[in-house]
Amino acid sequence: MKQRVLGFDLARALAIFGMVIVNFKIVMHANASENLAWLKIVNIIDGRASALFVILAGVGLSLLTRQSRLAGDLQLLAIERKSLFKRAGFLFVLGLLYIEIWPADILHYYGVYILIGALCLMLASRYIMVFVLLLLIISTILFTMLNYSTAWNWQTLAYADLWTIKGFARNLIFNGFHPILPWLGFLLLGMVIGRQNLGQVAIRERLFLLGLFAAVLAELIVLFLPYARLMGMPLAYEIFFSTQPMPPLPVYFIGAAGSAVVIISLCVALGEKHGKKAWLMPFVYTGQLGLTFYLAHVILGMGLLESLGMLEKQSLAFSVMSALLFCAFAVVFANYWRKFYRLGPLESVLRRLS
Repeated sequence: MKQRVLGFDLARALAIFGMVIVNFKIVMHANASENLAWLKIVNIIDGRASALFVILAGVGLSLLTRQSRLAGDLQLLAIERKSLFKRAGFLFVLGLLYIEIWPADILHYYGVYILIGALCLMLASRYIMVFVLLLLIISTILFTMLNYSTAWNWQTLAYADLWTIKGFARNLIFNGFHPILPWLGFLLLGMVIGRQNLGQVAIRERLFLLGLFAAVLAELIVLFLPYARLMGMPLAYEIFFSTQPMPPLPVYFIGAAGSAVVIISLCVALGEKHGKKAWLMPFVYTGQLGLTFYLAHVILGMGLLESLGMLEKQSLAFSVMSALLFCAFAVVFANYWRKFYRLGPLESVLRRLS
């Protein structure tokens, strides 16, 4: 597939917007007592935008290697896999540097996901889905056996022994912001989605319905919680009904994956219907500069607010408005930048290195 699918870039822009809104709210310790309904909306976005971002990375892996996989060209696939290894290494190192600025970084996890995903390129889709299921099962078993709160200060979201070998491994694999178990499953799911021809309406509609079913199922499980309490369910088990990303238990994974598939299906449909319309392309360009804006929203967006003394202890309305202003800036900047350059600033560096 040589022609770029605009809907995927559009979905990536929405993922960036969602991550910006959630991260601004977290950093500002936004007080939502004035509007609990808006807080609920922001909390729904929490974890789902990041999941969408990772699933789209998996889609990208499948699209990038489509020709070599379908032709069974192992030599070309080896070249593409080597390029992916370089990208994974760059993102991993960049993420480690970024942690000092943004402790909730996803890039170093992202690099590991891509590394493992590159090793799974020739697996059949059914085996990849079995791998996803195993990740969910193993992560849930470990949650019941180990202390998920180890090294965490939940008030400050600081991780005590991150820079020790044991602490880093624990954070990366089990209880970090986006641990391999089970977050790698999102990338693998994206690889399977990327193998589908979403240009066909029937396939797109089928994916949409599957995603909608998963998203609704997760919410129905949450709604069942009060009845489970009445039936005498121990308090300790209530966490398994959570749709919050920490800890990332199966109900969260199902809901986040389902909502991501719905958004991707709708965005691809929008791109297919409207093509390169002038009103749509700035948002598509924003998605194409996703890596640049992921770093910029902290370094530039939050950095500016911090210099003005406006970063902490703000209202939810202020945090959301600040995030939306940054998103508007991103759309304008992306539209201007793409008039002169094909790749974003960091995307260009990534391409050259890999």
